[in-house]
Amino acid sequence: MKLLKHRVVPALLLRDGGLVKTRQFRDAKYVGDPINAIRIFNDKEVDELMVLDIVASKRGQEPDYAMIELFAGECFMPLCYGGGVRSVEQAARIFDLGVEKICLQSAALDDMTLISRIAERFGSQSVVASVDVKRNWLKRPELYESRSGKVHKLAWLDFARQAVTAGAGEVLINAVDRDGEMKGMDIDLIREAGTTLSVPMIALGGVGSLQDIKAGVSAGASAVAAGAFFVFHGPHRAVLITYPLYQELEILLSNQ
Repeated sequence: MKLLKHRVVPALLLRDGGLVKTRQFRDAKYVGDPINAIRIFNDKEVDELMVLDIVASKRGQEPDYAMIELFAGECFMPLCYGGGVRSVEQAARIFDLGVEKICLQSAALDDMTLISRIAERFGSQSVVASVDVKRNWLKRPELYESRSGKVHKLAWLDFARQAVTAGAGEVLINAVDRDGEMKGMDIDLIREAGTTLSVPMIALGGVGSLQDIKAGVSAGASAVAAGAFFVFHGPHRAVLITYPLYQELEILLSNQ
């Protein structure tokens, strides 16, 4: 099976070893066993998977290497891991377990040189900079620090640019207000990031339909990631792990 030009990436959130889903970064709902989800995504021939531990950095914990090893052992597709990584040594250990990419946010806000040091040793393609963006009451986008749950003084685009300059080979733009809502992506945010950044950009937050994925790609995303869209089904958000057929995505994104 050939790969699509634009990737469609399930983004799985972890808390205490369980698979959860949030809404606007709050109200994490347990949705099952992550290993089971990975096996289902294997069967559906997903071309990339992102796994983000949403509590490791908040608690100052190291990555759960035993859990990551299990994930990497199950994954038939490239795997990106984020959560609690604060050193080159930790990154090296995770890469040794079979993970292809490391996603950084909190550690990069503290020390941007970590991106440079990982990129110099393992290549820019191995580092994804995560940029969470929340709109204020005037609807202006601001950099949100998920570790503290507060808006950061640095402008979101400045942080993204600095991460790219430091060596990040990819940037994840996550619209906090759209997280888990399944009501459409923040197209203006994606467009601004896409016209500014010189590396591939993954857009996350708000996907509720295949047309939302198409809209994200049309706005400039190299890849579209989604969480709720792939784990919930129907108006009552029943848990059901799904992923579109390759042929559906091929048709959807054929003219993008």
